[in-house]
Amino acid sequence: MAGKPSTARRDREKRPALEAVGDASKFDRLVHERLRLGILSALAVNQSLSFSELKKLLDASDGNLSIHARKLEEAGYVDCTKSFAGRMPRTDYRLTAAGRRALERYLDHMEALIQATREK
Repeated sequence: MAGKPSTARRDREKRPALEAVGDASKFDRLVHERLRLGILSALAVNQSLSFSELKKLLDASDGNLSIHARKLEEAGYVDCTKSFAGRMPRTDYRLTAAGRRALERYLDHMEALIQATREK
């Protein structure tokens, strides 16, 4: 019988997308937090950003930004360089290759989730 695929067949066809969405090992909770995702996203489109630039861009407090940037640094997702501009301390951040991969995996996971949701 030609026509619409059976319900069971449609469910089997959707299964790979749903399995990818449901695979918790592909979901990086470190990246998922709003401010950390913002930091990674900002650094993905800029070679580097200073602490002050990130703070202004993300509308974050000093303490909040510092804590979340440190978590990303400990995970190896961002590099932090401290220096002085004259007598003023300067902290610069840049995305590492591991950070770029983590962000890309996270975005792929979110795209699969969106696609699976729209197919329902």
